Amino acid sequence: MAKIVILGAGIAGHVAAAHLRRKLPKEHEVLVVSPNSNYQWIPSNIWVGIGRMKSEQILFPLPPLYKKKGIGYKQAKVTTFHPEGDAETPKPFVKVEYVTGDLKGQTEKVTYDYLINATGPKLAFDMTEGLNPGTNKAYSVCTYTHAEHAWQALNTLIQEMKQGKKSKILIGTGHAKSTCQGAAFEYILNVEKELRRHGVRDRAEITWIANEHQLGDFGMDGMLMSYGNNIMKSSEMVEMVFEDRGIKWIIGAGVNKIEDGVAHYETLDGEFHTETYDFAMLIPAFSGHGFKAYDKDNKDITDKLFRGFMIVDADYTPKPYEEWSVQDWPETYQNPTYKNIFAPGIAFAPPHAISRPRTSKNGTPISPAPPRTGMPSGITAKLVADNIIDMIKGKKDLHHKGSMGNMGAACIASAGYGMTQGSGVSITTFPIVPDYHKYPDTQGRKLGKTFGSIGLAGHWLKLALHYAFIYKAKMKPFWWLIPE
Repeated sequence: MAKIVILGAGIAGHVAAAHLRRKLPKEHEVLVVSPNSNYQWIPSNIWVGIGRMKSEQILFPLPPLYKKKGIGYKQAKVTTFHPEGDAETPKPFVKVEYVTGDLKGQTEKVTYDYLINATGPKLAFDMTEGLNPGTNKAYSVCTYTHAEHAWQALNTLIQEMKQGKKSKILIGTGHAKSTCQGAAFEYILNVEKELRRHGVRDRAEITWIANEHQLGDFGMDGMLMSYGNNIMKSSEMVEMVFEDRGIKWIIGAGVNKIEDGVAHYETLDGEFHTETYDFAMLIPAFSGHGFKAYDKDNKDITDKLFRGFMIVDADYTPKPYEEWSVQDWPETYQNPTYKNIFAPGIAFAPPHAISRPRTSKNGTPISPAPPRTGMPSGITAKLVADNIIDMIKGKKDLHHKGSMGNMGAACIASAGYGMTQGSGVSITTFPIVPDYHKYPDTQGRKLGKTFGSIGLAGHWLKLALHYAFIYKAKMKPFWWLIPE
């Protein structure tokens, strides 16, 4: 009998747990450890943040579902990793701390045969001075509670605008190395649409601020895409979308300080500026959780497991950006030192930036970190689960592989919620990490599989995916037929 412990119940952790439980005989134990007792479909936080969905529409409690499906669950957070065990406990274990109930504050050693680290990122608001959700008129949509607070503040502002107030709205990235520009891009389009719906668009100045060196970079070095019968750069597409909606933009900007209604930022030119606002939604930096790891003699071996995020089968050799290639990206998400530990989704350490690293004239790095959310999280979690199943069955080689250098991803940014008035900006990319050797003439990506579109159909698809993935996450009949 094997025991598989999964840390985290987000997209990656939940997907892994679901596939493991469905495919493994009942004598094998699947245990999820997460401080959060609710599953949330994060892409729909955007709609909570504009008041068009309630939190209960995008989340559900995990304990009843896991109990029904035969998946163990502990509402706790991992504190330390012990991949060799210790003098008292010879089996590998993680030490966890309970976060609620009668056991709150107590710790426990949770042993495992296989470990999946799906803890995702730490939302590092503290890396930007003054950036704290709900303070200084700055908000977030990274969690459903953040999104609820954002809507409360935005709705208050909308009501003031209905009374004649002129307002400034600032949306984008809140740190020089933030990722997840796509979420901010979607939110700014939805906010703009809501202001029109409420009849106050003419009283708002809306500005996009981001660490991208050009619009549409999204941490993926931009893309050349098919657009109808034409070929278009993602920068041209985003510029067209912004101009059509009267959205201003500031790019190459590293936000470094937030005061009440004032964002301080540095540009790639080395200049320092401020931007005032009445409402801001700024995506924070993502970081690792700062976990520590120890060997059987209690010696610190953190550097064997982590470099911020978890070390996997990538090539982390230091070299200039020009010498990196898609072959350096991981395929199995297995730790090279401890073969029974895996890290899918955001939990793995990327080997290098996808967008070319840039620094300001003052030496400050200002460029986005690689995105690994959404589809990549689900896909990598499933292949990790399949590899663990093969290992349990005695197979030595890992046959399930998926590099972001040969993996596609789709991003659908809604731009309004109504069934007849909504819209969507759809961008599909293949591969996520550009392969300049295979596709030298199209900026590292395959045209036809890399395309963009704008229209009502995109919104319908976004809404359909919301219901499909909630259905899938609840493990309802034939859920596994819905792709990751």
